[in-house]
Amino acid sequence: MATKMSLTELDDEIVRSMSIGAVFSDFGGKINSLDFHRKDDLLVTASEDDSVRLYDIANAKLIKTTYHKKHGADRICFTHHPSSVICSSRHNLESTGEALRYLSMYDNRCLRYFKGHKERSVILDILIYENGKPLALKQFPCICCCRVVSLCMSPVNDSFMSGSLDHSVRIWDLRVNACQGILRLRGRPTVAYDQQGLVFAVAMEGGAIKLFDSRSYDKGPFDTFLVGGDTAEVCDIKFSNDGKSMLLTTTNNNIYVLDAYGGEKRCGFSLEQSPNTTIEATITPDGQYVISGSGDGTLHAWNINMRNEVAAWNSHIGVAACLKWAPRRAMFVAASTVLTFWIPSNRPKPAAETGSTDAQAGLQFEQVSQ
Repeated sequence: MATKMSLTELDDEIVRSMSIGAVFSDFGGKINSLDFHRKDDLLVTASEDDSVRLYDIANAKLIKTTYHKKHGADRICFTHHPSSVICSSRHNLESTGEALRYLSMYDNRCLRYFKGHKERSVILDILIYENGKPLALKQFPCICCCRVVSLCMSPVNDSFMSGSLDHSVRIWDLRVNACQGILRLRGRPTVAYDQQGLVFAVAMEGGAIKLFDSRSYDKGPFDTFLVGGDTAEVCDIKFSNDGKSMLLTTTNNNIYVLDAYGGEKRCGFSLEQSPNTTIEATITPDGQYVISGSGDGTLHAWNINMRNEVAAWNSHIGVAACLKWAPRRAMFVAASTVLTFWIPSNRPKPAAETGSTDAQAGLQFEQVSQ
């Protein structure tokens, strides 16, 4: 299904021609996260229905589904092995403390549990009304389950990082249960390794991005970037393959491309708001284009160098909360409660106008039965 087109051939016309090539629609809830394997033609998803699903992207085929009713499935990423993943838990965090699991998709086995991200006590302020008028403010202590909200694997070794609502980033090694390092910070943390594994980025409260040397992170950040004028929390970070650019997505649906060396803003784009749902943006492997979802159910593509929108499509799946471009193919996937594979089509397309949508994209898809 996915044409093995050279990624150096990507241009505005090819990006504009992208349309739905396959649809997987039997999920029992929202798809929480997804990840491509770096070297094999594989995709893994984690869903609210507690499923982890493995796909062959070259043939648009579901390979295997496993269910994890005890812990659930939230954030997910591949390890270096094509049948092993790291998955964060959604259920029973209070009783087990098993926030992360190292899973074998081959034999549906948990290879290791990782404990460490802690619950935290919070005070809820509840305003009591009577006859439409505020009567009293009451405070109730409660325990906040500190689930993992960001997860990434080192591209060069067995290290991986997790960011949690307990306001910490933890560094782990697949070979041992114990946490290898902890970074304490303010706000919701978001983490990412660069493609060479030499540097990692941590986003924190106020839109600050701190860069660490992976080999000596205990010495603190060697640089800090601020996205000027935007203090919204960063919910996703991605580095371009050449390490020159950094893609940021914020909780208020702003997207920024920064120079990864100096932190200067190369370009920025604003999307429609999506209450209670964060969107994801992706950067093509050649570093030339950004693709993103939006709160109005559309998808958009921009040329980074020209700073202009080259395409806009109807996603046909509502707000796409998950979106990634395949590392080795001319294709991307978008997901909400439905998973869609997008590939170039052969038919020519006119240049897109900002705000327009491709009404024909949904007519090209292949419904895939599972």
